[in-house]
Amino acid sequence: MNIRKDYMKKTFNCEISDKNVGENVEVIGWVSKIRNLGGLIFIDLRDRTSIIQLVVNPESEYYNEALNLKNEYVIKASGKVSKRLTPNEKIITGNIEIIVNNLELLNTSNELPIQINDFSNTLEDTRLKYRYLDLRRPALIKNLELRHNITMSIRNYLDKLNFLEIETPILCKSTPEGARDYLVPSRIFNGKFFALPQSPQIYKQLLMVGGIERYFQIAKCFRDEDLRADRQPEFTQVDVEMSFVDEDDVITIGENLIANIFKETKNIDIKLPLLRMKYDDAINKYGSDKPDLRFDLEIKDITKLFLNTESILFKTAIENNHIINAIVAPNLSDKYSRKEIDKLTEFVKTYKAKGLAYIKYEDTFSGSIVKSLKESELETIKNELNLKKNDIVFIVFDTKKVVKTALGALRNKIAKDNNLIDEDTYSLLVVTDFPSFEWSDEENRFMACHHPFTAPKDEDIDKLLNDKENCYSKAYDFVINGYEAGGGSIRIHNEEIQEKMFKALELTDEDIKEKFGFFVDALKYGTPPHGGFALGLDRLTMILSNTTNIRDVIAFPKTASSNDLMSDAPNVVNNEQLKELGIKVGE
Repeated sequence: MNIRKDYMKKTFNCEISDKNVGENVEVIGWVSKIRNLGGLIFIDLRDRTSIIQLVVNPESEYYNEALNLKNEYVIKASGKVSKRLTPNEKIITGNIEIIVNNLELLNTSNELPIQINDFSNTLEDTRLKYRYLDLRRPALIKNLELRHNITMSIRNYLDKLNFLEIETPILCKSTPEGARDYLVPSRIFNGKFFALPQSPQIYKQLLMVGGIERYFQIAKCFRDEDLRADRQPEFTQVDVEMSFVDEDDVITIGENLIANIFKETKNIDIKLPLLRMKYDDAINKYGSDKPDLRFDLEIKDITKLFLNTESILFKTAIENNHIINAIVAPNLSDKYSRKEIDKLTEFVKTYKAKGLAYIKYEDTFSGSIVKSLKESELETIKNELNLKKNDIVFIVFDTKKVVKTALGALRNKIAKDNNLIDEDTYSLLVVTDFPSFEWSDEENRFMACHHPFTAPKDEDIDKLLNDKENCYSKAYDFVINGYEAGGGSIRIHNEEIQEKMFKALELTDEDIKEKFGFFVDALKYGTPPHGGFALGLDRLTMILSNTTNIRDVIAFPKTASSNDLMSDAPNVVNNEQLKELGIKVGE
């Protein structure tokens, strides 16, 4: 008999096992490898789930046909399941093989431009050009299967909590207050444009106004911004919003959802509640609002040790109201030659630090600044930082922003370069109490740290207009292994506070009406208190896949320059299309 579902002709390889020995089965897939050993032909047949070995005997009527098969030919075969004399423990079907009694060629294949395996050194651009072939690789299939499982876990979990999955528009209004919008010209309304949503932010809040109370969506989002390994121009987020909640309610839902994903997809138990850390503490201790806590290397503020120093470097720093911070790399002094330290110096300069001082400790002190310090100051540093033999101290002094950013990046680099990170572990936390505003040198004004609808802390409402630097919000991020896996906030539901926030962002009445008029109007009609969060589905899958490249978990990704090598998008359109849209392309 054939092993198959009544409604499906295809039997996956993984469904065949020892229990089917002696049965006749039919399999369909791609030829992964062919071996001719002493007359017997062995065919590794691959489908989405695994490889299964086919055996064609010399006396078989399909022997010559089997001899002519090549890699990636598509075939259908049937035969009896048999125990393998030499099992292959590397594959789930490694204890069995199929003795072929029928073979049918379904399609041939040209010679491949890339190798279909996880170990070749084919350039990524070539793989992206032939992505439809690259998708056959087991690693990519495994990643997409994990992504599917994560999505199903999310849907099932939120459904049990009475959340409704609701789609929001893709063609919406441009409200440029953050990343650049992708614009879509309107043919009917020449000269006007839709924008692709950077997030469903306004719409999900309007759903709360509409009385939905609990909403979620696996939402496509678009941002025209510079890319990196963990960012794409179009991405997917798990969007969640709920009414009648406070910060604790929302964070609890978020961390339980994440824990459920870890358990159901990786069988990993996450201890709840997650560690919560205020934004200021994260910056001060780790130089980042998304600290990786799988290793130590905490940043130490040693400014107070040099208040009365005669060292010109440190004295000048303090006179300029700069801070002096350090990282101790334990038992790594011998790993850093002068050449290696010079490389680290160039590294921190990319984060606007002017230089990198260092002190090595053995029985005595050595390093770039030792001669400028008194013996008593060196002893104080030793005691304050609890230095042991073979420790090295890296020091940066500058403005707080430069120092924390540079040492935060250096902290991560030291850990990665010296294998201080256990890649098989996960560190999760929630960063809370984000600033409401951040200064933009480009705009020469304060911008919303998250978005203009983020509620300030109750005690900071009066600071919105006159003390922006010390105004904090009801905002929070979920951080996993140094990545921002998601974030959200309690939203402003009060019309007066929302107007004050717009005023703090220096938006004119005309700006408010043009960009957010319909939303401001909605706040006048009994808007409930509400809040929510969004998880980055791509980034979360990337983390759980143990890859550092987000393109590994997206079926058809873009390159770092935002183009699709496979379909050659974006592309030039003809003049007739442009004419219909009332658009002329400049030179």
